[in-house]
Amino acid sequence: MQHFELKGTTRQVGNKAVIKAFRREGLVPCNLYGADIKENILFTVNAKELKALTDTPKSFIVDLVLDGAKKAQTAVLHELQWHPVTDACLHVDFLAVDEKKPIAISVPLVIEGHAKGVQQGGKFYQNARSIKVCALMKDLPDEVKVDITPLGLDKRIKAGDIQLKNVAVVSDKDTIICGVKTTRNVTAAAAEE
Repeated sequence: MQHFELKGTTRQVGNKAVIKAFRREGLVPCNLYGADIKENILFTVNAKELKALTDTPKSFIVDLVLDGAKKAQTAVLHELQWHPVTDACLHVDFLAVDEKKPIAISVPLVIEGHAKGVQQGGKFYQNARSIKVCALMKDLPDEVKVDITPLGLDKRIKAGDIQLKNVAVVSDKDTIICGVKTTRNVTAAAAEE
């Protein structure tokens, strides 16, 4: 899985006025917890640098460099809060991770191939754009490829159908990823025959 380096500056616990002042300066308040961290680490990051991480369908392991430290803290995005009108990121929670322990993370899905059902007149649909997987950091994939070539009419692929080496799919097994629907034209043609 790809790594993304993000620089931050530690901060103290502050009230609403302090947090609003950070946002006016173009900074986003963040929180880091998990793994071997005994007490939450509060810090801020540049909103523009954060956009490169949040405004992409890709998933990353984040290397947090706080206060110019030589050793980066490894983490994943855990929770994001957005402004309801401007869509600006208001707050980010990062979850610290360890190379020796499994990590659960959402990974984008990539659809490959041409479904048989579409060639027979059906309509392809995709319900999920990402899937949640769990694995050690070294085994995490950048993306999960789904081959739709064998999909016939009224067939679908569920999260439980996806098999990956050294990676467990933790999304609900019945989550429908994609499928092929029968269209009215196909139904009408079958009725005429």
